[in-house]
Amino acid sequence: MSGFLNYLVRRLLAAVITLLGVILVMVLLMRALPGDAAQTIAGLQATPEQVEQVRQSMGLDQPVPVQYWRYLVNLAHGSLGTSARFGTTVLSEIGHRLPYTLVLAVCGTLFGAIFGIALGVLAATHKGRWADAFGSMLGVAGISMPVYWLGILLIVLFSVQLKLLPIGGADTLSSLVMPTITLAVFSMAVVSRMTRSTMLDTLDQDYVRTVRAKGVAEWVAVRHALRNAFIPILTVIGLQFGTLLGGAVLTETVFSWPGIGQLLVQSINNRDFPLVQGIVFVFAAMFIVLNIITDLLYSVVDPRVRLYR
Repeated sequence: MSGFLNYLVRRLLAAVITLLGVILVMVLLMRALPGDAAQTIAGLQATPEQVEQVRQSMGLDQPVPVQYWRYLVNLAHGSLGTSARFGTTVLSEIGHRLPYTLVLAVCGTLFGAIFGIALGVLAATHKGRWADAFGSMLGVAGISMPVYWLGILLIVLFSVQLKLLPIGGADTLSSLVMPTITLAVFSMAVVSRMTRSTMLDTLDQDYVRTVRAKGVAEWVAVRHALRNAFIPILTVIGLQFGTLLGGAVLTETVFSWPGIGQLLVQSINNRDFPLVQGIVFVFAAMFIVLNIITDLLYSVVDPRVRLYR
């Protein structure tokens, strides 16, 4: 138990250091932006007094170390600042939109993992045959296809032509179908290629040949091989989930899905820098936590793996 706690403490310390670096980069980028950030936030019609008020309220008149320390102090008090556009706290805006992104990312990852693993196993067990060629073709197509193009294609087909699904929004459960498919296609392609590669290596192992020589059913041999090959697959699934959390920006924009990705685009267009900083920080924190959880699952999937001693 002490070994697990030591491992967890080390990972959390590394996560804190990473987040401190992310915050520093955000503060430096604020200073590196061309033009006057306070003028941009206040608007072109703002008076010099209003611009100066914005500059002072956001601490832009302070040196970088002071801004960095001020952000850390606010963060320690549970505050990510106030949105320049909405006038509400950044946490409240993110908290309102984050559940939509989580639902979309979970659905996209789940369907991508299920169909990706099935397709990869099918390709590996039929190496050199039509199923392998079909799976490889789908994998290449899924990785190469831009998500925004696929999203528009689905809208034209299912919403405009067939009139089966709503174009966008999140009013009904059917609104989730096309965004999920759009995200799941890329995830499925990546997972299927990794599954095929690891399964081909595992199926050539001596223990699999021994199981087959004993006359055990093929599906039993494949099941044992898949379990031993699952750690690289789990890594890819975890990375894909993190990627979908932060990379659903285009998908949410195409389908008008009211998630955190769409909020990020709106914040950038409106020059709402506090909200942009808060979203980037939350994305980074979630990705780090997800990586820790994925690493902890290694020992659950394969008891031979020891993350600590």
